[in-house]
Amino acid sequence: SGIAANFATSTRKDLNEKISSFSLTEINRFSTASLITRSTNDIEQVQMTYLLMMRMIFAAPITAIWAICKVQSASWELSIATVIAVLVLIITLTILAILVMPKFKVSQKYIDKLNGITRENLNGIRVVKAYNAEQYQENKFKTSNDDLTKLNLFTGRVMGLLSPVMIIVMDGITLAIYWIGSYLINGGTLGYNDISSFTMLATQIIMAFMMLLMMFVLWPRASVSAKRINEVLETKPSIVDPVNPNVPKKLGTIEFDDVSFHYPDAEENILEHISFKANQGDTIAIIGPTGCGKTSLVQLLDRLYDVTSGSVKIDGVNVKDFSQKELHSRIGFVPQKGLLFSGTIKSNIGFGLDSQINDEDIENAAKIACADEFIEKMEGKYNSPIAQGGSNVSGGQRQRLCIARAVALKPEIFVFDDSFSALDFKTDLKVRQNLKASQQKATKVIVAQRIGTVMDADLILVLNEGKLVGKGTHKELLSSCELYKEIALSQLSKEELGL
Repeated sequence: SGIAANFATSTRKDLNEKISSFSLTEINRFSTASLITRSTNDIEQVQMTYLLMMRMIFAAPITAIWAICKVQSASWELSIATVIAVLVLIITLTILAILVMPKFKVSQKYIDKLNGITRENLNGIRVVKAYNAEQYQENKFKTSNDDLTKLNLFTGRVMGLLSPVMIIVMDGITLAIYWIGSYLINGGTLGYNDISSFTMLATQIIMAFMMLLMMFVLWPRASVSAKRINEVLETKPSIVDPVNPNVPKKLGTIEFDDVSFHYPDAEENILEHISFKANQGDTIAIIGPTGCGKTSLVQLLDRLYDVTSGSVKIDGVNVKDFSQKELHSRIGFVPQKGLLFSGTIKSNIGFGLDSQINDEDIENAAKIACADEFIEKMEGKYNSPIAQGGSNVSGGQRQRLCIARAVALKPEIFVFDDSFSALDFKTDLKVRQNLKASQQKATKVIVAQRIGTVMDADLILVLNEGKLVGKGTHKELLSSCELYKEIALSQLSKEELGL
């Protein structure tokens, strides 16, 4: 059991390390639910089979060989009866294995699907309740659960035949031995003690073969799980570190040179021929209609995906020439949907920095993000607990803590992917003013929908259907870019815009 447990522990560790090295491309290809199943259910299945094999692999063959040698020296008639019993057992188990083997792979896929639905329900519980969609989601879960149940019932019933078959074979060989033995005793070939000994030996042979065959029955399911695990372990990440990574001087410059991009499973580009430059300390704003490629653009900067063509450079070096650790240490990324981890406010702001950050830095980061306003009102202050996903704080508080986490990293480049959307206008302005005053040397990239959030930027990029349709300052774009002007007028009056 210790060897099997160590095997499972080692496999989980390897699997976790491999998944951590995946880019979003590989994560999306497998799906989060499937990766969770492979890391838990599949490993447990392999561990159980491995444990049984370790117990049987020595005992069963030794018992079988010893008993067979004894049987052969007793009577060829009884030996033939024993061989027939073993053959019946082998044929029966082979038929059962053929029936259930294809079902095991389907079963694991059903488990993936069921886990996916469960995860979706839990993550979207607020939306489900808000739209009174509990029954719809329950029906969705029930359908998937019923499919898995039917499959498990089929395999369970088929495998349930194993026990009666074994009893029939055992009783059959016992009767055969007594029947044949009676003739041999009458003929004076064997004695009563020989028949009793032979019955015991025949039982041991059948039990030994039964144990060996049980391994072959369990093996198909474990084999399916092992293949699913190996599929993850053997997958090569699409984004890897270069052999000789470059570590240029930190300048905070950004350059997109004729960048086009499409997602791995898509045929059409979501970004086409994007080019712009930003110097140290600049604030770059990106605005445009929903689905125009704003988030996709900033994901290329952090190398969550690789460009299809063109190049993205930071500090004059292609992002592909950085090690991922070095690249991510230079960029403070705040995603559109703020994510917090279970722990405390302190552990979330200092996330990933371990001993590299002190209490003063954490408090300063919180102050810049205007998070200190609500933290100081909490009973535990910076040691106040945070539930998984930050479910015990509001959306605005969660977003400010995520901004504080990026500030604590002390990066040379900040990327805010619509990170101010959950903040009111007053807090939005105050956070940006704090960032401008305290992070003067850091370059800031802001994705936003509000004109008020982007209008003070040094350079505003206007995207539409993946193309750069406008580039300049707020004042320049009001006169040169019709789309930007439309967005601005939809939010502010002509007087407020100075038109």
